[in-house]
Amino acid sequence: MTSPGDKRVAEGRVLAWMCTIIFVNQLGFGAIVPVLPLYAQSFDVSVSAVGATIAVFGAARFASAMPSGRLSDRIGRRPTLALGGLVSVLGNLWSGCAGTFVEFLVARFVSGIGSGVVITVGAVILADISTPVRRGRMMALYQGAFLFAVGLGPLPGGLIAEHYGLAMPFLANAGAALVVGAIAWFAVPETRGLASLRDGALAHPPAFRAQIRVMMGKVGFRLVCLVGFTHAMVRTGGLFNVVPLVASGTLGLSAGQIGGGFAAGSLLGLLATYPAGVLADRHGRKPLIVGAALMTGVSFFGFWIASSFEWFVVACVVWGIAAAVTGAAPSAYAADNAPPGMNAAAMSSYRALTDAGYVVGPIGLGLLADLAGANAALVFCAVSISVVALAFARHAPESHRRQ
Repeated sequence: MTSPGDKRVAEGRVLAWMCTIIFVNQLGFGAIVPVLPLYAQSFDVSVSAVGATIAVFGAARFASAMPSGRLSDRIGRRPTLALGGLVSVLGNLWSGCAGTFVEFLVARFVSGIGSGVVITVGAVILADISTPVRRGRMMALYQGAFLFAVGLGPLPGGLIAEHYGLAMPFLANAGAALVVGAIAWFAVPETRGLASLRDGALAHPPAFRAQIRVMMGKVGFRLVCLVGFTHAMVRTGGLFNVVPLVASGTLGLSAGQIGGGFAAGSLLGLLATYPAGVLADRHGRKPLIVGAALMTGVSFFGFWIASSFEWFVVACVVWGIAAAVTGAAPSAYAADNAPPGMNAAAMSSYRALTDAGYVVGPIGLGLLADLAGANAALVFCAVSISVVALAFARHAPESHRRQ
Protein backbone atom coordinates (compact mmCIF):
# COMPACT_ATOMS: atom_id res chain seq x y z
CA MET A 1 0.00 0.00 0.00
CA THR A 2 1.37 3.41 -0.99
CA SER A 3 1.74 5.89 1.84
CA PRO A 4 0.78 9.58 1.51
CA GLY A 5 4.47 10.46 1.70
CA ASP A 6 5.29 8.15 -1.20
CA LYS A 7 2.47 9.67 -3.23
CA ARG A 8 3.79 13.16 -2.49
CA VAL A 9 7.27 12.14 -3.69
CA ALA A 10 5.82 10.60 -6.87
CA GLU A 11 3.77 13.73 -7.58
CA GLY A 12 6.85 15.88 -7.02
CA ARG A 13 8.85 13.78 -9.46
CA VAL A 14 6.21 14.13 -12.17
CA LEU A 15 5.98 17.87 -11.52
CA ALA A 16 9.77 18.20 -11.83
CA TRP A 17 9.75 16.41 -15.19
CA MET A 18 6.83 18.50 -16.43
CA CYS A 19 8.60 21.72 -15.43
CA THR A 20 11.67 20.46 -17.31
CA ILE A 21 9.56 19.69 -20.38
CA ILE A 22 7.85 23.08 -20.46
CA PHE A 23 11.15 24.84 -19.82
CA VAL A 24 12.86 23.11 -22.77
CA ASN A 25 9.78 23.54 -24.97
CA GLN A 26 9.42 27.26 -24.30
CA LEU A 27 13.18 27.89 -24.40
CA GLY A 28 13.10 26.65 -27.98
CA PHE A 29 10.02 28.77 -28.71
CA GLY A 30 11.64 31.85 -27.18
CA ALA A 31 14.74 31.30 -29.30
CA ILE A 32 12.81 31.99 -32.50
CA VAL A 33 10.95 35.07 -31.22
CA PRO A 34 13.62 37.64 -32.21
CA VAL A 35 14.23 36.11 -35.65
CA LEU A 36 10.70 35.17 -36.72
CA PRO A 37 9.84 38.55 -38.35
CA LEU A 38 13.26 38.78 -40.02
CA TYR A 39 13.09 35.23 -41.32
CA ALA A 40 9.56 35.81 -42.66
CA GLN A 41 10.65 39.04 -44.37
CA SER A 42 13.46 37.13 -46.09
CA PHE A 43 10.71 35.71 -48.33
CA ASP A 44 10.02 39.31 -49.51
CA VAL A 45 6.49 39.60 -48.10
CA SER A 46 4.51 42.47 -46.54
CA VAL A 47 4.37 43.36 -42.86
CA SER A 48 0.81 42.02 -42.59
CA ALA A 49 1.99 38.72 -44.05
CA VAL A 50 4.67 38.58 -41.37
CA GLY A 51 1.91 38.94 -38.78
CA ALA A 52 0.21 35.91 -40.31
CA THR A 53 3.09 33.75 -39.07
CA ILE A 54 2.02 34.57 -35.50
CA ALA A 55 -1.70 34.12 -36.13
CA VAL A 56 -1.26 30.75 -37.86
CA PHE A 57 0.73 29.42 -34.90
CA GLY A 58 -2.05 30.48 -32.52
CA ALA A 59 -4.70 28.98 -34.81
CA ALA A 60 -2.85 25.66 -34.73
CA ARG A 61 -2.70 25.68 -30.94
CA PHE A 62 -6.42 26.40 -30.81
CA ALA A 63 -7.22 23.63 -33.29
CA SER A 64 -5.09 21.02 -31.51
CA ALA A 65 -6.24 21.59 -27.92
CA MET A 66 -9.41 19.51 -27.76
CA PRO A 67 -8.19 16.69 -30.06
CA SER A 68 -5.05 16.31 -27.93
CA GLY A 69 -7.14 16.12 -24.76
CA ARG A 70 -9.35 13.48 -26.32
CA LEU A 71 -6.34 11.53 -27.58
CA SER A 72 -4.75 11.62 -24.11
CA ASP A 73 -7.91 9.96 -22.76
CA ARG A 74 -7.77 7.27 -25.44
CA ILE A 75 -4.11 6.31 -25.65
CA GLY A 76 -2.71 7.94 -22.49
CA ARG A 77 -0.97 11.13 -21.46
CA ARG A 78 2.60 9.92 -21.96
CA PRO A 79 2.36 8.85 -25.64
CA THR A 80 0.29 11.92 -26.54
CA LEU A 81 2.87 14.20 -24.93
CA ALA A 82 5.69 12.42 -26.78
CA LEU A 83 3.73 12.72 -30.04
CA GLY A 84 3.43 16.47 -29.50
CA GLY A 85 7.22 16.68 -29.20
CA LEU A 86 7.66 14.69 -32.42
CA VAL A 87 5.24 16.91 -34.35
CA SER A 88 7.13 19.97 -33.09
CA VAL A 89 10.39 18.46 -34.34
CA LEU A 90 8.94 17.99 -37.83
CA GLY A 91 7.35 21.46 -37.92
CA ASN A 92 10.51 23.27 -36.86
CA LEU A 93 12.77 21.31 -39.19
CA TRP A 94 10.37 22.16 -42.02
CA SER A 95 10.31 25.83 -40.95
CA GLY A 96 14.10 26.05 -41.13
CA CYS A 97 14.20 24.43 -44.57
CA ALA A 98 11.12 26.08 -46.16
CA GLY A 99 11.64 27.29 -49.71
CA THR A 100 8.60 29.59 -50.02
CA PHE A 101 6.55 31.74 -47.68
CA VAL A 102 3.45 29.56 -48.11
CA GLU A 103 5.51 26.52 -47.23
CA PHE A 104 6.82 28.38 -44.18
CA LEU A 105 3.25 29.17 -43.04
CA VAL A 106 2.27 25.51 -43.33
CA ALA A 107 5.36 24.52 -41.36
CA ARG A 108 4.51 27.04 -38.65
CA PHE A 109 1.02 25.56 -38.44
CA VAL A 110 2.52 22.10 -37.93
CA SER A 111 4.82 23.51 -35.24
CA GLY A 112 1.83 25.12 -33.55
CA ILE A 113 -0.01 21.79 -33.46
CA GLY A 114 2.95 20.16 -31.71
CA SER A 115 3.27 23.03 -29.25
CA GLY A 116 -0.46 22.95 -28.55
CA VAL A 117 -0.37 19.24 -27.79
CA VAL A 118 2.55 19.64 -25.36
CA ILE A 119 0.98 22.60 -23.52
CA THR A 120 -2.50 21.05 -23.34
CA VAL A 121 -1.41 17.60 -22.19
CA GLY A 122 0.99 19.21 -19.72
CA ALA A 123 -1.99 21.01 -18.13
CA VAL A 124 -3.95 17.74 -18.06
CA ILE A 125 -1.10 15.93 -16.30
CA LEU A 126 -0.85 18.67 -13.68
CA ALA A 127 -4.59 18.33 -13.07
CA ASP A 128 -4.11 14.55 -12.73
CA ILE A 129 -1.38 14.72 -10.09
CA SER A 130 -2.59 17.69 -8.05
CA THR A 131 -5.23 18.09 -5.39
CA PRO A 132 -7.00 21.39 -4.70
CA VAL A 133 -4.90 21.88 -1.56
CA ARG A 134 -1.61 22.07 -3.54
CA ARG A 135 -2.84 22.75 -7.06
CA GLY A 136 -2.14 26.48 -7.06
CA ARG A 137 1.49 25.98 -6.06
CA MET A 138 2.01 23.24 -8.66
CA MET A 139 0.52 25.41 -11.40
CA ALA A 140 2.69 28.31 -10.22
CA LEU A 141 5.93 26.31 -10.43
CA TYR A 142 4.96 25.12 -13.90
CA GLN A 143 4.11 28.66 -14.96
CA GLY A 144 7.37 29.95 -13.49
CA ALA A 145 9.37 27.51 -15.63
CA PHE A 146 7.27 28.60 -18.64
CA LEU A 147 7.85 32.33 -18.09
CA PHE A 148 11.56 32.00 -17.32
CA ALA A 149 12.20 29.96 -20.47
CA VAL A 150 10.26 32.36 -22.72
CA GLY A 151 12.19 35.30 -21.28
CA LEU A 152 15.56 33.57 -21.58
CA GLY A 153 15.08 32.04 -25.03
CA PRO A 154 15.57 35.18 -27.16
CA LEU A 155 19.15 35.56 -25.91
CA PRO A 156 20.55 32.26 -27.27
CA GLY A 157 18.20 32.51 -30.24
CA GLY A 158 19.58 35.89 -31.24
CA LEU A 159 23.18 34.75 -30.81
CA ILE A 160 22.58 31.60 -32.87
CA ALA A 161 20.98 33.62 -35.67
CA GLU A 162 23.79 36.16 -35.60
CA HIS A 163 26.53 33.54 -35.98
CA TYR A 164 24.83 30.79 -37.99
CA GLY A 165 21.95 32.38 -39.93
CA LEU A 166 18.25 33.09 -39.49
CA ALA A 167 17.17 29.50 -40.13
CA MET A 168 19.35 27.98 -37.41
CA PRO A 169 17.13 28.93 -34.40
CA PHE A 170 14.31 26.89 -35.96
CA LEU A 171 16.64 23.90 -36.18
CA ALA A 172 17.69 24.50 -32.57
CA ASN A 173 14.00 24.57 -31.63
CA ALA A 174 13.60 21.21 -33.38
CA GLY A 175 16.39 19.86 -31.18
CA ALA A 176 14.62 21.17 -28.08
CA ALA A 177 11.37 19.53 -29.21
CA LEU A 178 13.24 16.24 -29.65
CA VAL A 179 14.40 16.49 -26.03
CA VAL A 180 10.79 17.14 -24.98
CA GLY A 181 9.60 14.02 -26.77
CA ALA A 182 12.36 11.90 -25.27
CA ILE A 183 11.65 13.07 -21.72
CA ALA A 184 7.93 12.50 -22.22
CA TRP A 185 8.43 8.94 -23.47
CA PHE A 186 11.21 7.76 -21.16
CA ALA A 187 10.76 9.75 -17.93
CA VAL A 188 7.13 10.85 -17.44
CA PRO A 189 4.91 8.11 -15.96
CA GLU A 190 1.37 7.58 -17.19
CA THR A 191 -1.11 9.62 -15.12
CA ARG A 192 -4.37 8.79 -16.90
CA GLY A 193 -6.80 7.55 -14.28
CA LEU A 194 -4.69 8.74 -11.35
CA ALA A 195 -7.16 11.40 -10.27
CA SER A 196 -10.04 8.97 -10.81
CA LEU A 197 -8.45 6.42 -8.47
CA ARG A 198 -7.83 9.10 -5.87
CA ASP A 199 -11.16 10.91 -6.04
CA GLY A 200 -13.48 8.21 -7.33
CA ALA A 201 -14.78 8.00 -10.91
CA LEU A 202 -17.92 7.13 -12.78
CA ALA A 203 -18.21 3.45 -13.71
CA HIS A 204 -19.14 4.40 -17.26
CA PRO A 205 -17.83 7.92 -17.99
CA PRO A 206 -19.69 9.81 -20.70
CA ALA A 207 -18.27 10.35 -24.16
CA PHE A 208 -15.72 13.14 -24.57
CA ARG A 209 -18.23 15.48 -26.23
CA ALA A 210 -20.67 14.89 -23.41
CA GLN A 211 -17.91 15.72 -20.92
CA ILE A 212 -17.33 19.00 -22.76
CA ARG A 213 -21.04 19.79 -22.45
CA VAL A 214 -20.89 19.07 -18.73
CA MET A 215 -17.96 21.46 -18.32
CA MET A 216 -19.55 24.21 -20.39
CA GLY A 217 -22.70 23.90 -18.28
CA LYS A 218 -20.79 25.29 -15.30
CA VAL A 219 -21.03 29.08 -15.11
CA GLY A 220 -17.70 29.37 -13.28
CA PHE A 221 -15.92 27.32 -15.91
CA ARG A 222 -17.39 29.40 -18.75
CA LEU A 223 -16.29 32.58 -17.02
CA VAL A 224 -12.74 31.39 -16.32
CA CYS A 225 -12.45 30.44 -20.00
CA LEU A 226 -13.58 33.98 -20.85
CA VAL A 227 -10.93 35.33 -18.49
CA GLY A 228 -8.26 33.19 -20.20
CA PHE A 229 -9.44 34.24 -23.66
CA THR A 230 -9.39 37.95 -22.79
CA HIS A 231 -5.95 37.74 -21.18
CA ALA A 232 -4.57 36.01 -24.29
CA MET A 233 -6.26 38.55 -26.58
CA VAL A 234 -4.85 41.61 -24.83
CA ARG A 235 -1.42 40.00 -24.43
CA THR A 236 -0.87 39.07 -28.06
CA GLY A 237 -2.85 41.87 -29.67
CA GLY A 238 -2.22 44.64 -27.14
CA LEU A 239 1.10 44.08 -25.39
CA PHE A 240 3.01 42.45 -28.25
CA ASN A 241 1.60 44.53 -31.13
CA VAL A 242 0.13 47.85 -29.98
CA VAL A 243 2.17 48.80 -26.89
CA PRO A 244 5.52 48.88 -28.75
CA LEU A 245 3.98 51.14 -31.42
CA VAL A 246 2.68 53.60 -28.81
CA ALA A 247 5.91 53.51 -26.80
CA SER A 248 7.96 54.20 -29.90
CA GLY A 249 5.67 56.67 -31.67
CA THR A 250 4.31 58.66 -28.70
CA LEU A 251 7.07 58.38 -26.10
CA GLY A 252 9.96 58.11 -28.54
CA LEU A 253 11.40 55.08 -26.75
CA SER A 254 14.04 52.96 -28.42
CA ALA A 255 13.71 49.23 -28.99
CA GLY A 256 16.18 48.70 -26.17
CA GLN A 257 14.13 50.78 -23.73
CA ILE A 258 10.92 48.95 -24.71
CA GLY A 259 12.62 45.60 -24.30
CA GLY A 260 14.12 46.69 -20.98
CA GLY A 261 10.69 47.66 -19.65
CA PHE A 262 9.22 44.33 -20.68
CA ALA A 263 12.17 42.50 -19.13
CA ALA A 264 11.75 44.33 -15.81
CA GLY A 265 8.07 43.40 -15.72
CA SER A 266 8.80 39.78 -16.58
CA LEU A 267 11.47 39.50 -13.88
CA LEU A 268 9.26 40.84 -11.10
CA GLY A 269 6.41 38.73 -12.40
CA LEU A 270 8.61 35.65 -12.17
CA LEU A 271 9.39 36.48 -8.53
CA ALA A 272 5.65 36.78 -7.82
CA THR A 273 4.67 33.49 -9.46
CA TYR A 274 5.12 31.05 -6.57
CA PRO A 275 3.73 33.38 -3.86
CA ALA A 276 0.65 33.79 -6.07
CA GLY A 277 0.23 30.01 -6.13
CA VAL A 278 0.51 29.81 -2.34
CA LEU A 279 -2.12 32.53 -1.96
CA ALA A 280 -4.41 30.70 -4.39
CA ASP A 281 -4.18 27.57 -2.23
CA ARG A 282 -4.65 29.41 1.05
CA HIS A 283 -7.29 31.98 0.21
CA GLY A 284 -8.99 30.64 -2.91
CA ARG A 285 -8.65 31.21 -6.65
CA LYS A 286 -11.30 33.89 -7.15
CA PRO A 287 -9.62 36.86 -5.39
CA LEU A 288 -6.43 36.33 -7.39
CA ILE A 289 -8.23 35.88 -10.71
CA VAL A 290 -10.23 39.07 -10.20
CA GLY A 291 -7.27 41.01 -8.83
CA ALA A 292 -4.93 39.97 -11.66
CA ALA A 293 -7.50 40.90 -14.32
CA LEU A 294 -8.06 44.33 -12.76
CA MET A 295 -4.29 44.85 -12.50
CA THR A 296 -4.03 44.00 -16.19
CA GLY A 297 -6.62 46.67 -16.94
CA VAL A 298 -4.67 49.17 -14.82
CA SER A 299 -1.47 48.32 -16.72
CA PHE A 300 -3.09 49.10 -20.07
CA PHE A 301 -4.45 52.39 -18.75
CA GLY A 302 -0.87 53.00 -17.62
CA PHE A 303 0.49 52.35 -21.12
CA TRP A 304 -2.13 54.75 -22.48
CA ILE A 305 -1.35 57.66 -20.12
CA ALA A 306 2.41 57.08 -19.73
CA SER A 307 4.32 60.29 -20.40
CA SER A 308 7.89 59.09 -19.79
CA PHE A 309 10.08 56.02 -19.80
CA GLU A 310 9.73 55.73 -16.01
CA TRP A 311 5.94 55.54 -16.18
CA PHE A 312 6.21 53.06 -19.04
CA VAL A 313 8.34 50.82 -16.79
CA VAL A 314 5.77 51.15 -13.98
CA ALA A 315 3.05 49.94 -16.36
CA CYS A 316 5.30 47.05 -17.44
CA VAL A 317 5.86 46.02 -13.82
CA VAL A 318 2.11 46.06 -13.07
CA TRP A 319 1.58 43.96 -16.18
CA GLY A 320 4.32 41.47 -15.25
CA ILE A 321 2.95 40.84 -11.76
CA ALA A 322 -0.59 40.48 -13.10
CA ALA A 323 0.60 38.01 -15.75
CA ALA A 324 2.33 35.90 -13.08
CA VAL A 325 -0.87 35.60 -11.06
CA THR A 326 -2.86 34.91 -14.22
CA GLY A 327 -0.78 31.84 -14.98
CA ALA A 328 -1.60 29.85 -11.82
CA ALA A 329 -5.03 30.76 -10.45
CA PRO A 330 -7.22 30.42 -13.60
CA SER A 331 -5.68 27.07 -14.55
CA ALA A 332 -6.19 25.81 -11.00
CA TYR A 333 -9.79 27.07 -11.09
CA ALA A 334 -10.44 25.22 -14.35
CA ALA A 335 -8.99 21.99 -12.93
CA ASP A 336 -11.02 22.38 -9.71
CA ASN A 337 -14.21 22.32 -11.78
CA ALA A 338 -13.41 18.97 -13.43
CA PRO A 339 -15.46 16.02 -12.11
CA PRO A 340 -13.47 12.79 -11.53
CA GLY A 341 -12.29 11.37 -14.84
CA MET A 342 -12.86 14.58 -16.80
CA ASN A 343 -9.49 16.34 -16.44
CA ALA A 344 -8.68 16.01 -20.15
CA ALA A 345 -12.03 17.47 -21.20
CA ALA A 346 -11.75 20.33 -18.72
CA MET A 347 -8.18 21.37 -19.43
CA SER A 348 -8.28 20.89 -23.22
CA SER A 349 -11.45 22.98 -23.57
CA TYR A 350 -9.94 25.63 -21.28
CA ARG A 351 -6.75 25.69 -23.38
CA ALA A 352 -8.72 25.83 -26.65
CA LEU A 353 -10.84 28.78 -25.60
CA THR A 354 -7.82 30.55 -24.16
CA ASP A 355 -5.74 29.99 -27.30
CA ALA A 356 -8.55 31.44 -29.40
CA GLY A 357 -7.44 34.78 -27.97
CA TYR A 358 -4.07 34.32 -29.66
CA VAL A 359 -5.87 34.35 -33.00
CA VAL A 360 -8.43 37.09 -32.32
CA GLY A 361 -6.03 39.44 -30.51
CA PRO A 362 -3.42 40.23 -33.17
CA ILE A 363 -6.03 40.47 -35.94
CA GLY A 364 -8.84 42.26 -34.11
CA LEU A 365 -6.75 44.74 -32.15
CA GLY A 366 -4.57 45.37 -35.18
CA LEU A 367 -7.65 46.34 -37.18
CA LEU A 368 -8.90 48.53 -34.33
CA ALA A 369 -5.54 50.30 -34.17
CA ASP A 370 -5.66 50.89 -37.94
CA LEU A 371 -9.22 52.27 -37.84
CA ALA A 372 -9.27 54.24 -34.59
CA GLY A 373 -5.65 54.57 -33.55
CA ALA A 374 -3.31 52.66 -31.25
CA ASN A 375 -4.53 54.50 -28.13
CA ALA A 376 -8.09 53.33 -28.80
CA ALA A 377 -6.83 49.75 -28.89
CA LEU A 378 -5.12 50.24 -25.51
CA VAL A 379 -8.30 51.64 -23.96
CA PHE A 380 -10.28 48.72 -25.37
CA CYS A 381 -7.83 46.29 -23.76
CA ALA A 382 -8.12 48.03 -20.40
CA VAL A 383 -11.92 48.20 -20.46
CA SER A 384 -12.52 44.67 -21.79
CA ILE A 385 -10.34 42.88 -19.22
CA SER A 386 -11.78 45.03 -16.40
CA VAL A 387 -15.37 44.23 -17.42
CA VAL A 388 -14.54 40.52 -17.55
CA ALA A 389 -12.98 40.77 -14.08
CA LEU A 390 -16.13 42.35 -12.66
CA ALA A 391 -18.32 39.71 -14.34
CA PHE A 392 -16.20 36.95 -12.81
CA ALA A 393 -16.36 38.62 -9.39
CA ARG A 394 -20.14 38.88 -9.61
CA HIS A 395 -21.13 35.52 -11.06
CA ALA A 396 -18.34 32.94 -10.61
CA PRO A 397 -18.38 30.77 -7.46
CA GLU A 398 -15.17 30.09 -5.55
CA SER A 399 -13.77 26.70 -6.58
CA HIS A 400 -11.52 26.05 -3.57
CA ARG A 401 -11.79 27.02 0.06
CA ARG A 402 -9.10 25.89 2.47
CA GLN A 403 -10.54 23.68 5.21
